[in-house]
Amino acid sequence: MTPAQAKAAARAYGVYRPVLPVISPRDPDRMVYTGDADGRCEIFAWDRSTGVERQLTNRPHGTLLCAVDDDEAVWWFDEDRGGSGCWRTQDFDGGPDRPALAGVPYGRPAGLALAAGGAVAVGIRSPEGLTVHTGRRGGTGTPVLRTNEPGALCDLAPDGGLLALSGPAHSDRAVTLLTPDGTVVAVLSGTRERTWALGFAPPGEPLPRTGAPSGPGPVPGRRLLLVMRERAGRYHLGTWTPERGLELLPWCSFDTETTARWYPGPGAARVLLRQDRHGRSRLFTADLDRRRLTPVPTPEGSVLDASAAADGDVHFIWTDAVNVPRALSLSGAPLPGQSQWRLPRFGHRQDLWTAGPDGPVHTFVTAPADRPAPHPLVFLVHGGPADHDRDAYDPMVQALVGSGCAVARVNYRGSTGYGPRWRSAHSEGVGHTQVADLVRVRADLLDRGIGREGAVGLCGTSWGGYLTLLAMGTRPDLWDVGVAVKPLADCATAFRHSTPALQALDTALFGGTPDQVPEAYAHASPSSYAAAIRAPLLIVAARRDAKCPPEQIEAYLAVLRAGGVAHELMWLDSGHDGYDGADHLAVIRRSLRFLGRGLPQAPATAEPSPDPERR
Repeated sequence: MTPAQAKAAARAYGVYRPVLPVISPRDPDRMVYTGDADGRCEIFAWDRSTGVERQLTNRPHGTLLCAVDDDEAVWWFDEDRGGSGCWRTQDFDGGPDRPALAGVPYGRPAGLALAAGGAVAVGIRSPEGLTVHTGRRGGTGTPVLRTNEPGALCDLAPDGGLLALSGPAHSDRAVTLLTPDGTVVAVLSGTRERTWALGFAPPGEPLPRTGAPSGPGPVPGRRLLLVMRERAGRYHLGTWTPERGLELLPWCSFDTETTARWYPGPGAARVLLRQDRHGRSRLFTADLDRRRLTPVPTPEGSVLDASAAADGDVHFIWTDAVNVPRALSLSGAPLPGQSQWRLPRFGHRQDLWTAGPDGPVHTFVTAPADRPAPHPLVFLVHGGPADHDRDAYDPMVQALVGSGCAVARVNYRGSTGYGPRWRSAHSEGVGHTQVADLVRVRADLLDRGIGREGAVGLCGTSWGGYLTLLAMGTRPDLWDVGVAVKPLADCATAFRHSTPALQALDTALFGGTPDQVPEAYAHASPSSYAAAIRAPLLIVAARRDAKCPPEQIEAYLAVLRAGGVAHELMWLDSGHDGYDGADHLAVIRRSLRFLGRGLPQAPATAEPSPDPERR
């Protein structure tokens, strides 16, 4: 494989996902973004007015996180293969990189906030817990908070006088507001209504009117926090201020998961909202002063991210089943980081709905267009669990369909994009509810003649890998091959070696810790059923994985070995989220070969050959 083909293959297998550029507060034509550097994610600076692009970082395993401050210093997170590191800065136009804030411990990123005038707040999660420091770039950080509780820094008010911390949305400290000296100003609870903070208004943003149309108009305010709260089956936008507290906007609510961010710059209080609904996306602009919600026109498909520019333009990452993700703007202005490679497109996609006890289950099915059904069938199981499959280009789908397989992507109960009731549905138990949906969809697709009995496989990553293992152990008669990448495999062991945030999630999900409700963890754990697996199984695990730690993989493997269950194993020297294309490409190749061998009568599974010719 030539270097050009390797680069194209890395793109084709989803190593690089385009992300929105971060615009300089000083000059809207100057941007930094995460782009592709020979199969790795790296940070680039781009000047739209001159067309000059410069690569800022060049690390062996890639770089993902970046920001730019008021002085056009570029911030990027210098992490090791396990995900721990520190922030560094570099001038937009070049020069050496330097430590961003001295005195901040080495650890995992837990929030970065850059306020007007040079104030900064940095959140870091280390073995000692979460720490938040404030200061100025190049100086020494002052500690504001040290805690072992789960959470992260959300934002810093533009005047530098107030910080917002995000805890678990369902907890009694969903949002904490505190001053730089550590004084707690307010706490928003999410125990009855899930609540999360979305960020402070930019400098000069007026407070919105919240009373009747004849009530008082906007007044100057610089500590206006955007908040989302789940209430009565809907997601309500709201604002918080020290003077008024939390005020929800009854005219601005949505039936499925929605996030929001401020329009930058002074003027009318405007917010850009992105709603995920039934595997697709919609954008809206909310004028908080006029209480008006306006749709933002975008093509049908999925908007993976969106932000507003100071000039009122909207930038967004768009994709659908046949178009690779790309950065677009409503104005048509060019954005950096566009794909320059032709990627494979096979088959046709359709939406199918399968009857279920809590409502119909939505599945995206892609099947070969040039081969008669029924086909070998692969379920690509999404992770999360707070996530969903989308009407989006997926190179793994294209690789499998191009090899003669049909692919099903199921938004089982627990998925986002279908409302709070669907997301919280676990009526048949954690994990088992989702497996039941996979089983129902499997039967439906075989009844429809799309899939073929005796040629049905599972493939998933993270929580999707967990469901793959659980399904293969609890319903071994239904699956003919399985691939689990960086999975949750032993729930109790994972809890004891996981991060505080994931421990909090598990505690809420299972109703306690493994010591408090051991039977709940055992019932949901794939290791409890591993000895029953009959089909070929490939497990891919990472030695530095903090989310699905290696200790719980070893516990699961011990059960497989004790039961004499045949399996293959692939270890990676990386964390849960890697930015190195070589690792991703190796996993995809191994997975495709394994699935191809395990699906009877399927054509030999081969990687698509990305065309290195530029468009």
